[in-house]
Amino acid sequence: MYTNIKNICCIGAGFVGGPTMTVMASKCNDLVFHVVDINKKRIEAWNNHDLSKLPIFEPGLKEIIDKTRNKNLFFSTNVKEAIEKSDIIFISVNTPTKTRGLGAGKSSDLRWVEACAREVATFSKGHTIIVEKSTLPVRTAEVIQKILHSEDSDSKSGKKSFSVLSNPEFLAEGTAINDLENPDRVLIGGEDKSAMRLLSQIYENWVPKEKILFTNIWSSELAKLTSNAFLAQRVSSINSISAICEATGANIREVSRAIGKDSRIGSKFLDSGPGFGGSCFKKDILNLVYLAEYFGLKEVAKFWEEVVNINNWHQKRIAKIVVQKLFGTISQKKIIILGFAFKANTNDTRESAAIKICKDLIEEGAELVIHDPKVNPLQIEIDLQIKQFSDMKNDNIDYPKNNLGNWKFSDNLNIFDNAHAVLVLTEWEDYKNIEWDYVAKKMIKPAWVFDARSIVNVDLVKNSGMNMWSLGDGSAKDDIGDF
Repeated sequence: MYTNIKNICCIGAGFVGGPTMTVMASKCNDLVFHVVDINKKRIEAWNNHDLSKLPIFEPGLKEIIDKTRNKNLFFSTNVKEAIEKSDIIFISVNTPTKTRGLGAGKSSDLRWVEACAREVATFSKGHTIIVEKSTLPVRTAEVIQKILHSEDSDSKSGKKSFSVLSNPEFLAEGTAINDLENPDRVLIGGEDKSAMRLLSQIYENWVPKEKILFTNIWSSELAKLTSNAFLAQRVSSINSISAICEATGANIREVSRAIGKDSRIGSKFLDSGPGFGGSCFKKDILNLVYLAEYFGLKEVAKFWEEVVNINNWHQKRIAKIVVQKLFGTISQKKIIILGFAFKANTNDTRESAAIKICKDLIEEGAELVIHDPKVNPLQIEIDLQIKQFSDMKNDNIDYPKNNLGNWKFSDNLNIFDNAHAVLVLTEWEDYKNIEWDYVAKKMIKPAWVFDARSIVNVDLVKNSGMNMWSLGDGSAKDDIGDF
């Protein structure tokens, strides 16, 4: 039943599906991979001959695409054809948090997963292995199985059959290619041992067997949610300590370095910053909250919900500090925002801390000039839900007459003229090498640099004559005030 595997399909060409299939294609030359998506523009971007225009930015991705695309890796909108010819189908579609109905604000919206399951049930032939790759709530596999068997009119005759596996991704955006090529572990959950072994054999082309873990399907789904929740909890924990550092005179980088040396804790995810973002952390925590509430575990739900609440509070705290340092008002003051992606080495802005912080600053009347080397300004416009107030190349700003501020985008770093402050929100390498002496001459005095990523050389900024605030640095505690 599980021999002669030739074609593998992935439904969903996003941040997970595209890179995952690309790496798999590069490691499994004898297999053919089809990545399909109903989004025509996204597929066109994946097929663009100009590799700088791929729909996502990920270090190392374009080099592998160049070697595999149109050889054993194909991107298409023809979902039906890909399903028909595939022996294994990965489901890697978006599962956003529900905005209405039962579980709104916490539970995942599974409409796209359900749609995929119904298409697979309709168009698949023979035996097909279905692999959950999206981040899904616990027991989603059960839903998929019910749909497959209810929609399959031929299942009783034996013409069609299905095995459903859980194979969650553990990718960090910005390092996704390395995470795929050198994973800490590969988790395969399921009940069909033969199907699990077959999927394992594919990974064994480049992953050592000892790194491949087998579980039941429910444990696999929960392990994904829990891993992200634990990491997010560390981010919220260290960011809460950064506020204490500022109040007491301690330094968050020194504290992080000290506790990171504890072998029981380790150093990862102890870098204080503007808060966690991306597609998974918040969504997965809220899924855990919903799951705990569903089973009547109110205290558990409250604990994990506070991780999200601390993250939101921390972002508001940063915006509040900017306002306080600029004499309590930022109305019609030009503030440079360096970075809009939720972290460096990705163009993903989902749940980026920059969104909330920029909205708060605009509400206070600031005129923001936003720079990011990889984020499209149209995406910023979507995230902020505010149209740019001037052409991005026009420096003659016509300020609005109302109390709200606004923003514009710049694709270069020559943007410091007449600025009151600079706020670093993403740790791009370009921002580490800014000539602050030059910047200081362009800005309105007293000028401020706010570093929420701890990447700016504090001494260089202070020597330029500008004021400096660095997240979690208590050396300026007397200037912070009460929050």
